[in-house]
Amino acid sequence: MDKQHTLKTAISYAGVGLHSGREVRMTLCPAPVKTGILFRRVDQAGRPEVQASAANVTSTVRATTIEANGTKFFTIEHLMSAFSAAGIDNCVVELDAEEPPVGDGSALVFLDLLQEAGKKEQAALHSSVIIDQVFRVDDEDRFIMALPYDGLRVTFTSLNPHPLVGIQYADVIIDEASYRREIAPARTIAYEKEIDALRQMGLGLGGTLENVIVYNDEKWLNTLRYPDELVRHKILDVIGDLRLAGTVRGHIIAVKSAHALNTALARKIYDAYAAR
Repeated sequence: MDKQHTLKTAISYAGVGLHSGREVRMTLCPAPVKTGILFRRVDQAGRPEVQASAANVTSTVRATTIEANGTKFFTIEHLMSAFSAAGIDNCVVELDAEEPPVGDGSALVFLDLLQEAGKKEQAALHSSVIIDQVFRVDDEDRFIMALPYDGLRVTFTSLNPHPLVGIQYADVIIDEASYRREIAPARTIAYEKEIDALRQMGLGLGGTLENVIVYNDEKWLNTLRYPDELVRHKILDVIGDLRLAGTVRGHIIAVKSAHALNTALARKIYDAYAAR
């Protein structure tokens, strides 16, 4: 049987939040067995904490937000995705702001941090969430579902009317090596005409061409890492959002899904297996 894992040592990283635009320092700390992934505000009295759980999701507007007792953390999905791929069960994420640093807009910086910190086996047994029935969430022409599968596999179809983006499809069997090669480097994406509206909503304030891939009506404004970088980043987000239900093992199939559907599926799975 597999054992639970945490980090061998704490490791820190500083940067700017994608949506808040605020400078933030993050420290990933080893944690005891059965801690799960716990977010902690170290700049506030009492150092309030929020468990990274599907039960604590309160918003999915352009990012995934968790909240408890008036404390919230948002844009956690890239970090959670890296935790999932790296097989980290227990970690305390210490932050001095509400949002982790965005890095380059992908999960690669987080995966590198976890690798640098090292992985430590713990005494308790690891418990995966083994999908043994069909779960599905629909929203008009969008859906996401989970099917039984021996491992973690994500199949995603993105449909975008813009000719630069179009239909993108990817099907990836996820392990740490395939995740690092195929998924982790894929960055978040924005349409140039939407940026002003997002900023008026208080979103994307930390976004630059260094951490977001941007397209307009004529071209991409930066160089893509993959021709289908958008759908790969969508898979990255799915993995991160589903980590809120635990370490899920199943085949995830999605069409045009985003954080709202991803976390709705995570909540269905969480509710179904929490009592077992």
